[in-house]
Amino acid sequence: MRKKSFSKISFLLIATLLLWLKTYIVYKTSFDIKIENFTQEFILFINPLSFLLLIFGIGLFMKEKNRNRYIFGASIFVTVLLISNMVFYRFFNDFLTIPVLFQTSNMGDLGSSITSLFLPTDLLMFVDLGILYWLLKKPTFRSTSLLTRKEKSAYFLLVAAVFFFNLGLAETERPQLLTRSFDREMLVKNISVYNFHIYDAFLQSKTSAQRALADSDNLTEIENYVNANRKDSEEDLKGIAEGRNVILLSLESLQSFVINEKLNGEEITPYLNDLINESYYFDNFYHQTGQGKTSDSEFIVDNSLYPLGRGAVFFTNSNNEYHATPELLKDHGYYSTVFHANNKSFWNRDLMYKTFGYDRFFDVNDYNVTEENSIGWGLKDIDFFEQSVQHMDDLPQPFYTRLITLTNHFPFELGEEDRFIDEFDSNSKTLNQYIPTVRYMDEGVKRFIESLKETDVYENSIIILYGDHYGISENHNVAMGKFLGKEVTPFEVVQLQRVPFIVHIPGVTDQDPQTISKVSGQIDIRPTIMSLLGIDTSEQIQFGTDVFSDDKLSFTVLRDGSFITENNVYTRGICYDKQTGQPADQAICDPYMEKAKQELNYSDEIIYGDLLRFYEKNAEVETEATEKAENTNN
Repeated sequence: MRKKSFSKISFLLIATLLLWLKTYIVYKTSFDIKIENFTQEFILFINPLSFLLLIFGIGLFMKEKNRNRYIFGASIFVTVLLISNMVFYRFFNDFLTIPVLFQTSNMGDLGSSITSLFLPTDLLMFVDLGILYWLLKKPTFRSTSLLTRKEKSAYFLLVAAVFFFNLGLAETERPQLLTRSFDREMLVKNISVYNFHIYDAFLQSKTSAQRALADSDNLTEIENYVNANRKDSEEDLKGIAEGRNVILLSLESLQSFVINEKLNGEEITPYLNDLINESYYFDNFYHQTGQGKTSDSEFIVDNSLYPLGRGAVFFTNSNNEYHATPELLKDHGYYSTVFHANNKSFWNRDLMYKTFGYDRFFDVNDYNVTEENSIGWGLKDIDFFEQSVQHMDDLPQPFYTRLITLTNHFPFELGEEDRFIDEFDSNSKTLNQYIPTVRYMDEGVKRFIESLKETDVYENSIIILYGDHYGISENHNVAMGKFLGKEVTPFEVVQLQRVPFIVHIPGVTDQDPQTISKVSGQIDIRPTIMSLLGIDTSEQIQFGTDVFSDDKLSFTVLRDGSFITENNVYTRGICYDKQTGQPADQAICDPYMEKAKQELNYSDEIIYGDLLRFYEKNAEVETEATEKAENTNN
């Protein structure tokens, strides 16, 4: 472009430069984006440019007096988008997606969780807007000249050139980049946080059409995969808890790094440590949640399907057909409930529980909640457990129930009167406060089980405890490094996704407690429960395996595509050796990469296409074919 042309778009160029630099600064200071070489750093630096040039370039089709106003308004919009991602990332260590934006019914309940994520330094995000507003008033930027058609064409050719140069570099550095929609960090690192949102909108439109275009043929391939990978249950334990109640304790934000750990000589989880010595404990068990967090863990546990990579299934696909555990257990005389002292609409639970086949949801209205017995997100765990036991004692048996705790939830608030242990001392307020709330939750579990022993429920139940998702995100890696006494590398980040999984069967596990180190995840909980109850689920579509099975592959995949095997961890494109924590030969992880990707994709197909609505039809066809074959043979 000639010098005269530049003068016509000087305000546009200044706005682009300011927002470009601001975005890069946010990348480096607010997002934990791993950079491995100079090429990746260069891609990260240039990737916002094409989007900014494009969105501001729309103003070139406007009259001059409106053009600069549009550019200023667009700057405000993009800044708000950037800030929203910053705040979301501070807790979830993730980027916003369109399905998450639809979860507005949760916002009213977030309270202090959101406000605590804002920092005074966030005000610096508006400095460039102040500069643009000042320039907007300057006569120098009020030119009445318009760009010619040729100049506009040259401008948008430049935009296209920048975009394809960026995309070409990114594809060279990360082949098949756009097929890895579950790896949002990879996408943001290569195509920008802004182009990621455009790509996310494309995915949203694609998945919206997926259900309408799906048919039973889509399910057949998945059934074949599941059947080919199905493993037999452990015969010695199969049916050992037949007819017993099933009590699941979903322990909010509980990670395994606090188990059997001390702070200043005091155990952080003394009761859980003791319970492990009377139970089956899995020390290589991982949460597999995505953006749905607790609701995702509920979805996994009840369905043995993976959650979505974008948003929460509880919001995006609550009207689907599912074959959830409560529905399956109805055929065996089980009454199913959930206990959670929160609003019934939070995470869309009131609708999703009906879809799953739950008989009763004990929500906040079923509890005596006062200012004295509440903090943070609501009813304190000790009071929650005490009141829940009273309800539970009246349930028809056998029952299947889940209790969801609240106190150990970000921002981990707790009054002095409820502290059983001191805070950790680090630069992370979040990690420091996490330790006392974990200890408080541990005390709540202790009182719950002790109260349960006073009823006839305890001896006739199996009690399963599991952490629902992480509590400490990667934003606190420095403090976590201090706590662990070692650097938190990407390998260690995956190891920190381990959560406790404890199976306690009164009269059984206390006689022969075991610690089992086979790699497993939340996807395996349902098949395990069904095996212990002696219920055959071999006809069901599920991706998990009975954790006690000798044939179970020591493997699990996380929602971001990372996976763990017996000897290795694969994450962010690197294969690590578990023994050393150092990068290993990529070929070691290659055999598992396709399995990890395939299972996530198949599960997504089931959910987006609502494929389980075809399951009964397929089963009927297969039964008829089998009967016909048998009659022919006879």
